[in-house]
Amino acid sequence: MSREERLPIVDASSSSGEDEARPVVRRRSTRDTELAVPKDAGCCAPTSTPHRFLALVFMCLLGFGSYFCYDNPGALQDVFQKELNLNATEFTFIYSIYSWPNIVLCFVGGFLIDRVFGIRLGTIIYMLIVLLGQLIFATGGLLGKFWLMIVGRFVFGIGAESLAVAQNSYAVLWFKGKELNMVFGLQLSVARFGSTVNFWIMQPVYNYVSKSYSGYTGLGVTLFLAASTCVMSLLCTLILGWMDKRAERILKRNNNPGGEIAKLSDIMTFRLDFWMVSVVCVAYYVAIFPFVALGQAFFTSNFHLTPEQANNVNSIVYLISAIASPLFGFIIDRVGRNVSWVFVATIATLVSHLLLTFSQLNPYIGMSIMGLSYSMLAASLWPLVALIVPEYQLGTAYGFCQSVQNLGLAVVTIVAGLIVDSSGGSHFWLQLLFILFLLISLLATCAIWAYDRKYQGNLNMSPAQRATYHTSISLSS
Repeated sequence: MSREERLPIVDASSSSGEDEARPVVRRRSTRDTELAVPKDAGCCAPTSTPHRFLALVFMCLLGFGSYFCYDNPGALQDVFQKELNLNATEFTFIYSIYSWPNIVLCFVGGFLIDRVFGIRLGTIIYMLIVLLGQLIFATGGLLGKFWLMIVGRFVFGIGAESLAVAQNSYAVLWFKGKELNMVFGLQLSVARFGSTVNFWIMQPVYNYVSKSYSGYTGLGVTLFLAASTCVMSLLCTLILGWMDKRAERILKRNNNPGGEIAKLSDIMTFRLDFWMVSVVCVAYYVAIFPFVALGQAFFTSNFHLTPEQANNVNSIVYLISAIASPLFGFIIDRVGRNVSWVFVATIATLVSHLLLTFSQLNPYIGMSIMGLSYSMLAASLWPLVALIVPEYQLGTAYGFCQSVQNLGLAVVTIVAGLIVDSSGGSHFWLQLLFILFLLISLLATCAIWAYDRKYQGNLNMSPAQRATYHTSISLSS
């Protein structure tokens, strides 16, 4: 990054007259440049709304298979433990092995998109790795070899997290400055829908398969059938790659007008607001996913629900997010103020944890609040990266966010289990830990707001203010 890129977005130094209230732009924001396409070019024009939203369909579906297969073990937990003779620790290892390699590898995966593969080839490669991992996982089940299944999940995790980075980069490439918040919300919605469909159909599919194949063989066949969703996602990846190549040719798109080259060391030049977004990424999500993972035991012990009732309550977060995420994204696209939405989402999630920990109100209330706030945060937080980081570094930036999130989830999930075991099954101290992380997320959000306000940035602007802001940058360059 050049010295000018590291300067504040605007120079807030005082001047005389009308210019005193108007910030003086110090640098040009690195944004993609595209050739203007005539308005009468029709729906086949890459810039037309129907064409972009057709691309969005494939953009969302390219991640459906990985999210569907990720939760295969959760949907068949009793089958895994019975047919493979696994204890609880061995079963949870299927999930933890997914996260550990991605502490580093999805950051590298994002860098490879920026520097080596490009977004199209990178997405295809990562999707192929996901499919390969699922096939190895299914083969391990078919042969009753637990170690081979672990190898498959390891490979699957390498591809899946890097694929998520590529998916985010595609969203920014096609929708930056337009409906980006809604797009991120819709991507989350399809992801959670993939997880939900998995929980709906995997047990019935296994029951059907087990009529012809007994024991772990039936489990392996079921996992092979689940791999068909990854094949579908691979086809979507290929179609989206073709559409993007066509758009690049027609628009003469230049994603890096300054000619800068992404380097791994670029991460050290990122501004404070990016680091605070990364802190929110870790501190907020570790108060959601580990809680849901251990939610059944929490609701059975604290609210005296049956396991079936506890599962229903626990699923509310994902069910609500599948519906609410694109709606919040649509609203945020219209009103802007992303940092304010992140603040409200964190406060609401904190309230939900407090209700679940210190009250006996119907748990559906607390979990519904958590589902809504989780959707709100996802639709407002992730687009902030695209407003902070230059275009040519987006893969690296999103990869870093995914890496620190995986580090947090891998560590906190283990710590959560240790806290519950050492507390004799009580979740009280664990809930206090989740509340502490949400307070950290709240402080980081306040730091983002203060930094953005100090340098008169655009993170908490309305869409109209951002348009004026970028116009002033263009005119001053």
